Amino acid sequence: MRIVVDAMGGDYAPQNIIAGVVDAVKEFDVTVTLVGIEPQVRKHLSGYDYPKDRIEIVHAPEVVDMHDSPTDVIRKKRECSITVGINLLKQPGYDAFISAGNTGACVAASTFFLRMIEGVDRPGIGLVIPQVNGFALLIDVGANTEPKPEHLYRYGQMGRVYVQSVMGRNDPSVGLVNIGEEEGKGSGFEKQAYQLLQEKLPRFVGNIEPNELFTSKADCIVSTGFVGNVIIKVSEGLMESATTVLKREIKKSPLAMVGALLMMGALRKVKKQADYSEYGGAPLLGVNGIVMISHGRSTPKAIKNAIRAAMREVEHKILEKMRSAIVGA
Repeated sequence: MRIVVDAMGGDYAPQNIIAGVVDAVKEFDVTVTLVGIEPQVRKHLSGYDYPKDRIEIVHAPEVVDMHDSPTDVIRKKRECSITVGINLLKQPGYDAFISAGNTGACVAASTFFLRMIEGVDRPGIGLVIPQVNGFALLIDVGANTEPKPEHLYRYGQMGRVYVQSVMGRNDPSVGLVNIGEEEGKGSGFEKQAYQLLQEKLPRFVGNIEPNELFTSKADCIVSTGFVGNVIIKVSEGLMESATTVLKREIKKSPLAMVGALLMMGALRKVKKQADYSEYGGAPLLGVNGIVMISHGRSTPKAIKNAIRAAMREVEHKILEKMRSAIVGA
């Protein structure tokens, strides 16, 4: 299996990317193609001991800035690490692409160069989120901020396939993010989406209010890209702030410090469950290729786990299953 990784994407590229790739090729049965400015990539790789036949480098002389317009990347930066890497998926022998770079550029380039699965009009970014009893997939979290009801229906379809095939959940349930659980809640858009999902999707459980996202009410949760992106950023900010406040308050009391020590094992488990680096990346579903989008602040651990997540998609033949599910619907 060969996974293509954008060496230049992310806040701490290429060092964190390369460190994660080295860890991955040592731990997993995988070959990685690093795409980026070759002299920089080789310089960072030279500091590691790794199986040389498991990492190859493809030169891409241009770099995408986080502020670059997605359309400008497609038109003007055809030799950047994102476009070169994504185009490798069109060649035999390359199985998936991972980038922690500009999300908009990744979505636009994947859509433009790989095209869409037949029957799907817009891609959606899925994100594995922790719940009280396990995990769920939230889709979309930023690819499509102005969707149509039909797009949300396709997200539900693709989400069910992903949850069943990759996350191992039999006959997964689907919910729709809304401001209330009643069928008549929301604007005309939400009402139309509700009706469509209810008519066409198996195990549709109805509306899910934001405060219920983490309560294991549904295995796949469908949202607009705008709302989904707000949800994950608010959740991420809340977790970081809560951790800061908790540490500060614990330090004020010797008794609280003793209690924290006694709870250390449980606290570590909670932190691990909520840590994005444990999942590594978010699958871009709907395009004709396996594309994984990682956090801009990805650590080496996150990159390693993104490679593992991409490998699971390849192993479970996720593209073939999605095509079959959509054509057969």
